[in-house]
Amino acid sequence: MHSMWQAITLRFCFLAIGVAICMPLLAQETKPAFAYKAPVVGVGVFTDELGMLLKEREEYAHNIALFTGRFVNEKKASPESLDLARRFLALSLHLSPRNRKAVVMNFQLQRGILPTMEESDYSPNVLARLIITRGQLLLKSTNKEDQLLGRCFSQIAAEIDPTNEDAVYASELLRLDKKQITWSELTDVKPENIPNP
Repeated sequence: MHSMWQAITLRFCFLAIGVAICMPLLAQETKPAFAYKAPVVGVGVFTDELGMLLKEREEYAHNIALFTGRFVNEKKASPESLDLARRFLALSLHLSPRNRKAVVMNFQLQRGILPTMEESDYSPNVLARLIITRGQLLLKSTNKEDQLLGRCFSQIAAEIDPTNEDAVYASELLRLDKKQITWSELTDVKPENIPNP
């Protein structure tokens, strides 16, 4: 009887040792490969007042998210690329809160999963040209939401393609005039500013 209790005690000891050894290994496996803080956007800052059709909003959101995924992948999720991802995905989600590509990528990045290298309809220089052109049109509007998106587009176009002189010039004018976007207003929407569903 005494030897049976010894055997049971030994088994529990081995089990406890095994758990103690495995737990740190399991914790390492579940820890994300990189630190990404997902943006908080609520339902989005852009309403029906924005001078853009829903289909156009969806297309811009999709293509900005595609560019973001490729950029993060190419940079191997460097801190700078993750900062860009947070801002760009926030903008995509504000344009189209249910955009499939932006929602999925945001989820994956939080879990330390590198986005896949997907083909885009536009190269970065073409995308930047489209975005800066649309941004300049939006800036001509008197609507506040159009103005906000126009400034966002002017800034991100210069980041997408720093060789595009029009985009760089527009972005630099915003900086010189102190009209640059405060990105935290898009990436960290305060709870009181998030409307109830």
